[in-house]
Amino acid sequence: MADRAVPGASEYGIRITRVFHAPRERVWREWTDPESFADWFGGPECKVPLASVSMDVRRGGRWQLTMFAPPDGRRIDWSGEYREVDAPRRLVFTVSDQPGDDFETVTVVLMDLGEDCTEMRFEQRGSMSPEEYERATDGWGGFFDRMQERLGDA
Repeated sequence: MADRAVPGASEYGIRITRVFHAPRERVWREWTDPESFADWFGGPECKVPLASVSMDVRRGGRWQLTMFAPPDGRRIDWSGEYREVDAPRRLVFTVSDQPGDDFETVTVVLMDLGEDCTEMRFEQRGSMSPEEYERATDGWGGFFDRMQERLGDA
């Protein structure tokens, strides 16, 4: 079966498109500023201490953070490497909560729609099972809902 451009999860990964009523540079900062990223990554349920966030936003740079997830505050250590950085248009990075080389690749493309509106195209690809992609799609959806709140789109 060929890869399809459908929202949500598929056996090939995740594709999500969101439109934010905010300038592209502002949405870019949500992805690249540690304080902003710590506030929305994990959605409203998880806690990400700002002191745990490290972001070297350049090709080959690394990022990491620690998240505490409900209901019992389970610790999750996230990390990855930036593969492409084309501010404020395109960001490609790896992401994993596992040690070693078990990572997914995330691509974020931001399109300026004019009138302070930005379309974000998010894609995650790797080797997770369809069930894992379903759960990850739900997780990212909550993360992006929080980002939308931060950008003033209630």
